[in-house]
Amino acid sequence: MVVETQFARFDSLDLDCGETLHGVDVAYETYGALNSAKSNAILIEHAFSGDAHAAGVDHEGKPGWWDNMIGPGKAFDTNKYFVICSNVLGGCRGTTGPSSIDPSTGKPWGLRFPGITISDMVRLQKMLVDSMGIERLLTVTGGSMGGMQALEWAVAYPDSLESCIPIASTARHSAQQIAFNETGRQAIMADPDFNGGDYYGGPPPARGLAVARMVGHITYMSDESMREKFGRRLRNRDTFSFGFGIDFEVESYLRYRGSQFVNRFDANSYLYITKAMDYFDLSAGYPSLAASLERAVCRFLIISFTSDWLYPSYQSLEVVNALRARNHDVTFCELSSNYGHDAFLVDAGEQTGIIGGFLARCMKERRAPEVCR
Repeated sequence: MVVETQFARFDSLDLDCGETLHGVDVAYETYGALNSAKSNAILIEHAFSGDAHAAGVDHEGKPGWWDNMIGPGKAFDTNKYFVICSNVLGGCRGTTGPSSIDPSTGKPWGLRFPGITISDMVRLQKMLVDSMGIERLLTVTGGSMGGMQALEWAVAYPDSLESCIPIASTARHSAQQIAFNETGRQAIMADPDFNGGDYYGGPPPARGLAVARMVGHITYMSDESMREKFGRRLRNRDTFSFGFGIDFEVESYLRYRGSQFVNRFDANSYLYITKAMDYFDLSAGYPSLAASLERAVCRFLIISFTSDWLYPSYQSLEVVNALRARNHDVTFCELSSNYGHDAFLVDAGEQTGIIGGFLARCMKERRAPEVCR
């Protein structure tokens, strides 16, 4: 069955930077059916380069980015739950972002688009969920940047979710994580075709964006997974080229991933979304991370992976320890995987059982509204 992308429009959205966006569009997809009590809704948050197409197949036959986790009998069982996924603010797949038309000029925003934050993204999602008449979500979940959004939901809108499942994520970026993002941004802005962000209608900064994606993709894999997948295998098994073309299989793979990314992602969205990730700090404005999480009243399931060196387990444990310091209901699972950060996308086996059981408990033991606050 082909999944249709839907669209909602909101009159305005106030941003953390102090500006207000008018005429804000949101692209989203839904899977399963909302029950009469509207108590079985799950919000899926996508990672940096994801979009609203999380499950099923689109009109081109492309499966959703988390199709192995969303559907009948899967971790997010659409026979039981109503699943929502929207493209984030600042994106380039149907939700308002820098490639959208600025109504005041009739031209794409480019770098005139206002700066955004994770909390801005979540604020827009809350408007979407409210427009569906859903007062409390069964869970908010996502991996990587999706986990950041889930944590923001738990603190910003504590009465609006029954549970929270951050996967392979963090409460704030480390210096290393900011450094990787800045390397990608500089590669894009150094491209001769970048043109100060006003490249729409002309050639995009494809070379810079491809390099940014190559750097990012390296961080998503583990040393072991790259060794198993590529090793030191040569494209031409007989000899080196003694030039600067492609010698090794891993070089070919990275160039392919970079070129594919250019065809589906906007370079300015890369800049804005990575900056929003770097700005994110759940403890900002509070004495500590534990103090910020004191606002949360939902159950938590936090998952990390042994081989994830981009969002290592210690960052998940920081959240777990902060929650335990405030006596919150939290379950932590560190899963063994060789896939690195990509494990949350490709390693569905153990996640399915753990998440499925957790959601069943949350559905069975839903709190009465007056217990929330």
